[in-house]
Amino acid sequence: MQGSKLMPRKKPTTVGMVVEDYVKSLSYDKLSDNTQRDYTYFISICCGASPHGTDLYDHKVRTLTTPMVQKAYNEWAKRGVPTANHTRSVMSRVFNYGIKVGLCMHNPFTHIEKLSHRTRQEVWTQEQIKQFLDTAYSKFEWRSVGLIVHMAYTWCQRLGDMTNLKFDNYSFEDQVLKLEQSKRRARVELPTPDSLHKILVQQHKDMGFQPYIAPRIAYGKIQEKPYDKVILGTIARNIRNKAGLPDNLWIMDMRRTGTTEMVEASVPLPQIMSVTGHANAQSLKPYMKNTLTSSSEAYRLRTATGKGDIL
Repeated sequence: MQGSKLMPRKKPTTVGMVVEDYVKSLSYDKLSDNTQRDYTYFISICCGASPHGTDLYDHKVRTLTTPMVQKAYNEWAKRGVPTANHTRSVMSRVFNYGIKVGLCMHNPFTHIEKLSHRTRQEVWTQEQIKQFLDTAYSKFEWRSVGLIVHMAYTWCQRLGDMTNLKFDNYSFEDQVLKLEQSKRRARVELPTPDSLHKILVQQHKDMGFQPYIAPRIAYGKIQEKPYDKVILGTIARNIRNKAGLPDNLWIMDMRRTGTTEMVEASVPLPQIMSVTGHANAQSLKPYMKNTLTSSSEAYRLRTATGKGDIL
């Protein structure tokens, strides 16, 4: 048509465009630093930045179907069902945001079939923990990772909180950790045994010029930032393998290991909750394994009252 101008065609919206818009949004900004790091990790599994994931970053949103996402989910599950489920949940939230702001019309992550998984019950033995820490502390580049694991075990806290822990959280005078947990916002104050305290004192001498207790160490240099989940896991596996420990041991089991030890030592539940930050006893159920140690202690306490041993 004479005198008319062709309007430029609108570029199709891709998964990557929805993701980029979401991470600039107020919804994302309101998340805690730990949650943002977790979201970034799970988004990377979907969008190709992780070697263990898929690459949907450049895929057009309007042609992305539930069967396509189901296929991607099945690939994520090869790394671990919990990882796949978390990735699906995060991407579903991203697409729900995209629908609200008009970037997409549907959410293909909503209806994919999730796999169920057995709750992990693995706990480390004292000897296994010692082997891991001895190996980690033997090499400067592994020192911070060793300390993260050491703190997670001793204080029965989540790896994410220990990874992001700052010197400001620790009272060197009182040997007390003061922490607001990122997941439940529970506030805990935890005593520190002398063995861990000495390591923290040395860590402060060597690395106190920056804020993090266990900063990332790369190429022999101390970085002024915490480890991300991928790098932490990779280094921890290298340490585990160097120490000759079995593959079924994960550093994420440290909180469970320490908490299980308290349960088996018959520490009263309110006291355990004051350490772990759990809001109710029901939350501690995954840590209450039916072990011979637990049942023997229960029987000892019962018979101490003159009951149970009828003859």
